[in-house]
Amino acid sequence: MANPIIEIKNLSAAYDGKRVLHDVNLTVYERDFLGIIGPNGGGKTTLIKCILGLMKPAGGEILFRSARTGANEISMGYLPQCTRIDRKFPISVEEVVLSGLNCKKSLFQRFTSEQREKAHRVMARMGLDGLERRPIGELSGGQLQRALLGRAVVSDPEVVILDEPSTYIDKRFEARLYQLLEEINRECAVILVSHDIGTILQQVKSVACVNETLDYHPDTGVTEEWLERNFNCPIELLGHGMLPHRVLGEHKHTHCPPNNS
Repeated sequence: MANPIIEIKNLSAAYDGKRVLHDVNLTVYERDFLGIIGPNGGGKTTLIKCILGLMKPAGGEILFRSARTGANEISMGYLPQCTRIDRKFPISVEEVVLSGLNCKKSLFQRFTSEQREKAHRVMARMGLDGLERRPIGELSGGQLQRALLGRAVVSDPEVVILDEPSTYIDKRFEARLYQLLEEINRECAVILVSHDIGTILQQVKSVACVNETLDYHPDTGVTEEWLERNFNCPIELLGHGMLPHRVLGEHKHTHCPPNNS
């Protein structure tokens, strides 16, 4: 049986005294592929911030256990939403990927030839050959996502966390993105946050719906009733080619959580 690497127990979180999450319990295992879904404002991003250590929980605990070393900490890679990236910042594709190795050196050390060689192998894997010196401001949405994914995996983390990775990329590259994630999942756990329920159910091994609290499903055989109960809205799933898309059924908006993050 796979070893647990993240255990979340009775987690709660709040902004400005307003509770966002409560009674959240979740275990993530090595080489897990967990999809996190939920309505806007349900707490998905807040949960990810707590796991990454970017936000302190109001209650409960998050325990880490390395499946590689047994230490009470694990290495994590993070791919944020592209909308949070400053494209005007003067940095190249190579520098973006290499920045994922900053934790492997001191502030004033240069990257070693071995580290640069590894970064180039990762860039080749991401299909970024020939773009090493290209400023990120000149990249397409798909190219930027691949550069950021390269940064997230170059340090060989035990878990990679992706926040809405398919935002602002075309469906052709989206298919390639999920192919890359399938390959990466052979080496580490993946936590994928997305509003696109249909795509999530096609790609992941297990699903957690976050809507103030968390409801875990051990596989992807979820029912529309399960989705409607957790989203508080009628849900329909429509398929278009290989990557289906989620739509909400007809409903009164007052039944759904507010649209704040």
